[in-house]
Amino acid sequence: MPAPVCLIENDENGKLRVRKEAKDILDGITEPVVVVSVVGLYRTGKSYLMNRLAGQQSGFALGSTIESKTKGIWMWCVPHPNKKGHTLVLLDTEGLGDVAKGDSKNDGWIFCLAVLLSSTLVYNSRGTIDNTAVEKLHYVVELTEQIKIRSTGAPDEEEGEDSEFVRFFPSFIWVVRDFTLELEIDGKKVTDDDYLEFALNLRKGVSKKTRDYNLPRECIRRYFPSRKCFVFPFPVTCHKNMTRLEILQDQDLAQQFLEVTGHFCDHMFVNSDVKRLKGGHIVTGQLLGHLVEIYVETISSGEVPCLENAVVVLANLENQTAVQEALKVYQTGMEELKKTLPVSIENLTCEHQKFSSLAIAKFTERSFKDEKMEYLKKLEEAVSMFYTDLLEENKMTSERKCRDLLKNLSSDMNKRMQDGEYSQSGGYELYKRDRDAIAVLEEFLKEREPEANSILCMDNKLTENEKQINKEKENAALLKQKLKEEEEKRIESEKMMETEKARHEDRVKQMQESFKKEKQQQQQEMDRAIDSKLKEQEEMLKKGFKEEAYNLKEEIKKLKNEKERLHGGGIFKDYLKHLFYVDAKRKFYGWKDGKTRFKKKN
Repeated sequence: MPAPVCLIENDENGKLRVRKEAKDILDGITEPVVVVSVVGLYRTGKSYLMNRLAGQQSGFALGSTIESKTKGIWMWCVPHPNKKGHTLVLLDTEGLGDVAKGDSKNDGWIFCLAVLLSSTLVYNSRGTIDNTAVEKLHYVVELTEQIKIRSTGAPDEEEGEDSEFVRFFPSFIWVVRDFTLELEIDGKKVTDDDYLEFALNLRKGVSKKTRDYNLPRECIRRYFPSRKCFVFPFPVTCHKNMTRLEILQDQDLAQQFLEVTGHFCDHMFVNSDVKRLKGGHIVTGQLLGHLVEIYVETISSGEVPCLENAVVVLANLENQTAVQEALKVYQTGMEELKKTLPVSIENLTCEHQKFSSLAIAKFTERSFKDEKMEYLKKLEEAVSMFYTDLLEENKMTSERKCRDLLKNLSSDMNKRMQDGEYSQSGGYELYKRDRDAIAVLEEFLKEREPEANSILCMDNKLTENEKQINKEKENAALLKQKLKEEEEKRIESEKMMETEKARHEDRVKQMQESFKKEKQQQQQEMDRAIDSKLKEQEEMLKKGFKEEAYNLKEEIKKLKNEKERLHGGGIFKDYLKHLFYVDAKRKFYGWKDGKTRFKKKN
């Protein structure tokens, strides 16, 4: 993208709408995305930081008046400078607290969307992190009313859902602009991070004033899995130049400001994670576009965004696409084989195994949360139907080719028949010699049987006894040919069974790998949340907040129990194997569509 575009429009009535141009751009990004959102009060210089992350001097609008320049949420997609095969998506949000807007609820939804869409959330403020600055971040307190984790649940479960926000929320970075104080606490030099932790310290007590003071600090400490701070000095010495940052060159900016800017960008490029859904699934540009639409439509309808519902909708969309793409892989491969029909059954089943394996691999690469195997079964049914039709077409093509070949080979016989050579004495022996030289199909022998009987009866060279002996030989030849064909079919059937068994085992292996990957992603999500809560618990114990530490202990216990449940998975594996085993038996011992090819011998 050469420049940013508006992703979510916020009109004069506070109505949010996804812009098609931006959605189309996201639809074209198939690689994983790292999403960085910046939020903060209007006119605090948010857009400048985003331009620097994009590696540009300008791009996102930098206003020089008290009017907020950014409306809604703007997006800039650039190649990630550190992570090859990833896209860095920068989201610049409308300034919070704009007096011209006069709707704090609308601000709350902008902040909520920034949290839901990003993997790193940057909060930008000016001056110092004092109580006033923390109170202005009241939007974080309101998230409990604006985000649901589960679609259904008991009221008491919904009440405690915010304890799980840490599993799904982005990393939190507080950027303090135009900082003029010394970084000291009790006369000692401290780091930027120490400064943030000091500002987020809780007060002891149970009064309303203390609770109100602690609430936003508790939310920041509990909701975000990690937090960091960057303190920026004034960018220029001359105040007039503050309105010209967009056109100033690096040599015109304060050295310390440039250094902090460099540290900030380096940290973002190295430490900002790939965006993930609830459950740990990696988000691509396409998925992010769908996610934006789901959340904006939910908010516009007056409902509260739900993480679980969003994952279900996205999984259905992705799995449908996964089935289509996987089926295309199979059909494309088999269509090439189709051009060479007829082919041997062995060749056909071998190619079927190869391309169905590639199709399953394509499916598992994109699908997720297909826990009931609903979409995998759809793929299997579509592949099975295509393969069954191909078997039928191969059989019909083979028969047509054989008949054409036999027709050509038997032209001499037909001429002799017309010339009456077989009607003369000894004609039957001559006929049988010609027929046996080309008769390779049971059907051909059956077709010629009345003709052979007629010639046999007319041949007066043979005695009645010799005619009877020849008749019995004729029947024996038919039986032998029939048994031979049945044996060939049995061997073909066994080969197909072996091929299907190998295909089934490969399918199970691929699905188990897919399940293992999803489970690992969920466990990583759990580990991140547990680590964050353990650090917070240690901090609370150190500072004497025993009740808060106990509550954290219970939350950690709950997360560990859920992680232990995820660690199992044996039932799922047994179900998976049983599903494929039954499916394989069904295919060989009676096709559901009535096109039975090979039946079990009695």
